[in-house]
Amino acid sequence: MENGIYIGLSRQVALRTNMDIIANNVANMNTPGYRGQNVVFKEYLSDPRGNDYPLSLVEDYGQYQDTVAGPVQLTNNPLDVSLVGPGFLGVTAPDGQIAYTRAGHFDLDAEGNLITAAGQKVASAGGGSITVPAQSSEIKIDNNGAISNEDGVFGQLMIVEFDDLQKLDPLGANMYRTDLAPKPATNTRVQQGMLEGSNVQPVVEMTRMIDTLRSFQNVQQILQTEHERLRTLIQRMTRT
Repeated sequence: MENGIYIGLSRQVALRTNMDIIANNVANMNTPGYRGQNVVFKEYLSDPRGNDYPLSLVEDYGQYQDTVAGPVQLTNNPLDVSLVGPGFLGVTAPDGQIAYTRAGHFDLDAEGNLITAAGQKVASAGGGSITVPAQSSEIKIDNNGAISNEDGVFGQLMIVEFDDLQKLDPLGANMYRTDLAPKPATNTRVQQGMLEGSNVQPVVEMTRMIDTLRSFQNVQQILQTEHERLRTLIQRMTRT
């Protein structure tokens, strides 16, 4: 196989990954708290045997998130919260570890635990769960995340901030995980009865999708041309 085909294939693999990311963004354009993802590409130099010059291939080595907050909508649901500022809410991931989210669309399970739309328990400031007392007629959540009913405060949302938001790795179900140590939220406040929407811009994502598709088709045409060139060369050589 000629080097040009290797290079073209590396580009197509990277474009396919980019298309998957864009499609996921479009699928989540109405998901509360979702933040759009983007692929990071770099040049990968390969030094194959028998070649005096290295090959310049394409590699998708990671992704980063758009950290701009999504639009906030009024829901008047007392269990809905939005964050104003760079902070994240703590939730309990399926493996029992703490994960983080911007999606504040909460509900109650059969035991009265505060849960996310995906069914994960919302974490308290101490890392446990938050249980709403039975027969609570009024639930209030203040700007610091303290939760109270007519009898007083009974819970506190875990709200944290990070030095580098790009170190948050998507975990699925609108959650993130990171090795960074969380910091107390000093620049974030809570709004009850409001919900942050997705920051995905549909028109921008559809434009990116079209550009990616066209790039993929262009590379495919180049590979086809290279294939025809090699076939013609082999046919001519075998005739002689």
